[in-house]
Amino acid sequence: MTETSSTHATVTDTRVSRAIELIWREADLLDRKDYHTWENLYTPDGHYVVPIDRSTSEFDDTLNMIYDDARMRRMRVVRMTEGYAIAAVDAATTTRTVSRFVPEHVTDTEVHLRAAQILIAFKRGRHDIWAGDTEYKIRLGETPADDRIALKVIRLIDSEDAVPAAGFLL
Repeated sequence: MTETSSTHATVTDTRVSRAIELIWREADLLDRKDYHTWENLYTPDGHYVVPIDRSTSEFDDTLNMIYDDARMRRMRVVRMTEGYAIAAVDAATTTRTVSRFVPEHVTDTEVHLRAAQILIAFKRGRHDIWAGDTEYKIRLGETPADDRIALKVIRLIDSEDAVPAAGFLL
């Protein structure tokens, strides 16, 4: 197969289906708080970003709520699993829905998708809703088990307003 433009790629394309399955697996791992397995879903050079400015694409030069490379993801996982951070001790129960997948660019080695994510968090008798437009770059490996997330950007719909503290990963 060769490169496919966004006007021709659909969610039925095997490469796109593999990417979507990886994204759903990531959501499941996060909801189950399996952070060590989650961390391994990313490429070594991958980034996990939650920008404040929804329109930015230059994450190095702008303020972000989260801008994690491999080192920062590792530190975040340690905080979430070793019990020293209040977020780890009193973490919310979450459930995510990731849907409305739109393939942007598809090759035999990478799938770039846009999607919508809704996250409901429950903690201390209170529900918080986190919603955003999400961008993914998935690097395809030899098999689906080798596929990895090279980029995840969550543009929260209320990113410029005060947002509740998140003791979990989006």
